[in-house]
Amino acid sequence: MDKYSKDEIISLLNAKGRDILSLLSSAESLRGTNRITYSKNVFLPLTDICRNECGYCTFKKTPDNENARILMSKEEIFSILNEADKYGCKEALFTFGERPEETEEVKVALKDAGFQNMIDYLYFICEETLNNTGLLPHSNPGVLEKKELRKLKEVNASMGLMLETTSKRLMKTVAHEKSPGKDPYLRIKTIKNAGKLKIPFTTGLLLGIGETIEERAESLLEIKRINDKYGHIQEIIIQNFKPKPGIPMESWKEPSLLEMIKMVAVTRLLFPDIGVQVPPNLNKRTAQVFLLAGADDWGGVSPITKDYVNPEAPWPELEDLRIMTEQMGLFLDERLPVYEKFVSPEFLSGKILKKII
Repeated sequence: MDKYSKDEIISLLNAKGRDILSLLSSAESLRGTNRITYSKNVFLPLTDICRNECGYCTFKKTPDNENARILMSKEEIFSILNEADKYGCKEALFTFGERPEETEEVKVALKDAGFQNMIDYLYFICEETLNNTGLLPHSNPGVLEKKELRKLKEVNASMGLMLETTSKRLMKTVAHEKSPGKDPYLRIKTIKNAGKLKIPFTTGLLLGIGETIEERAESLLEIKRINDKYGHIQEIIIQNFKPKPGIPMESWKEPSLLEMIKMVAVTRLLFPDIGVQVPPNLNKRTAQVFLLAGADDWGGVSPITKDYVNPEAPWPELEDLRIMTEQMGLFLDERLPVYEKFVSPEFLSGKILKKII
């Protein structure tokens, strides 16, 4: 079956008993490869100041926090990038809180560094990365305007923004009530504009923040509608909410393993030719099971920096990741931050192509 209706997707996400085994078998058969990929990266959070206050986040800090990272300097960034070069990393993952320059402290730090806004600073850092290291930039700067995406395409091999959910209802809950940038309309618009500009793109869903099964189905279908039109989605992340001490949602339950497995399998059914990723550091004891559901990518794994969004969950060692993969009868293979099928003038700027080819 090439197309699934919303009702059919909901039925699959509600599967029980032997129907679950049938779902997993169908999904795994569509993977079409024994190659499970990962990207050796370095994670650089340029600032952890953010206009959003998500109920599940530990990344954001306020300027009065003594541990706040107002703005990483060029010297700090390239000290880390040069070390990453020595480790053979190929991806420089740049991320930061959304619209941080709306905060006076960040605005001043940018001005002192000679920049008007974070996008200009990010462009500069990405260009310097291309010119002075062996790494390829992959940026996750939050909701962007089309002109900002166009600018950043010149110096990024790929970009990303988690859709998380299409549920507008969650904008009135603890998850997103203080987060204007989590408005589904704005996130969908950004992903669509990336498609119009032919930017290889990573997106995905966050499970367990209060969404219903029906809303999960609608979120998957929205990604499919966008990709059917623009064809620029290179991978979809299925990420599980993890409760952490001190967050507003610390007492919430994370999604069950069964919920995650079914979601991964249905994602594979809907997207047979797109990478399906489950973060291994958030699922250390269960990561292998997702390979049975059709997952084919472990995402970015860093040998030198932590996951600043989930600092309590260290990356697996690459050797452990290889063993986990081979125990399933599959093999681990490193990839670039841009998937091979997007390495063309249609999707990449001349600067990026020159670096790759």
